[in-house]
Amino acid sequence: MGVVGLGWVGSARHIPTISANPAYELVGVADRSAERVAQFAKANGKVRACQAKTLAAIDWIDEVDAISVATAPMAHHDLVCEGLARGLHVITEKPFAMTPGEGAAMVAAAAEADRTLAVVHNFQFARSMEKLDRDIASGRLGKIRGVRALQLGNPSRRLPTWYQQLPLGLFYDESPHLLYLLSRVAGPLSLAKAVCVNNPDGQATPYQIDAWFRSDSDFPVTMSCCFEASVSEWYLLVHGEKSVAIVDIFRDIYIRLPNDGSHATAEVIRTSFAATAQHWAQHGTSGLLHVLGKLRYGNDHVFDRFARGVAGDKAALAPIDASAAQRVLTLQHDIISNAERL
Repeated sequence: MGVVGLGWVGSARHIPTISANPAYELVGVADRSAERVAQFAKANGKVRACQAKTLAAIDWIDEVDAISVATAPMAHHDLVCEGLARGLHVITEKPFAMTPGEGAAMVAAAAEADRTLAVVHNFQFARSMEKLDRDIASGRLGKIRGVRALQLGNPSRRLPTWYQQLPLGLFYDESPHLLYLLSRVAGPLSLAKAVCVNNPDGQATPYQIDAWFRSDSDFPVTMSCCFEASVSEWYLLVHGEKSVAIVDIFRDIYIRLPNDGSHATAEVIRTSFAATAQHWAQHGTSGLLHVLGKLRYGNDHVFDRFARGVAGDKAALAPIDASAAQRVLTLQHDIISNAERL
């Protein structure tokens, strides 16, 4: 296995996850930045590091079976198609591509080369989402009445250097996560309506985007993204007859709150206790994993599924395969193209 791209995602997510999985042998890494390559080589003498802008220029490229692409999304199409043409299996970061046309070309290239192409849609396999999956399957939430994804983003947090080059900036980079999480609960989505509040400073990233979706489910599915917040929080909320489920995506915490009936004082206190107790109990477990560098946010499952997919397990690959990636990409562009601008 080789990793192309030594930015934060490649260094903090792909490389540690691949290195921890016995299904992989990490042969080499590559990046266009000589400084990043030198820093990696100094810290990881056993893994080959190469400065290159194309796969053809990488000295270890003929010694691997697969690559992960952890570059800026503007480079995904060319690197993915080049890798597939060389007979490599490829897993790439989100956003899958810059346009639906690029995505379709990548899907076609994988089919023509008879190689596996997958995308890193990782949060759907996080520990918190696994708990939600179990509660939905067991009926513990009761009949689902609605699903909502909520994103608050502080513009002062650590951000990619290239995000303003994307269509609608941060929305394009981050919305895939919310869209595939909504789809995991509600099934395939299509856009019903979107509203975009533009940034008056002329930045690509808007102040806010709200979207409503159609699905085969009989409950509302919505998404709200605010990019000018004073805190950074991402949540998936599932409203059931018996309970409300809250997935705290950044902390990998799952909270289930029981139906509070008439909202009497005792029931309000019960809700407060349930919320805070679950939050702090899981803050301890997730926090410890974070300190130990083992909080993978589902990346471990993604790369395990990719390895199984390469070996022929199509069911394992299905949630992250090229078709799943293309569906999310198409939905992103539907929102961008059809949103009412305010």
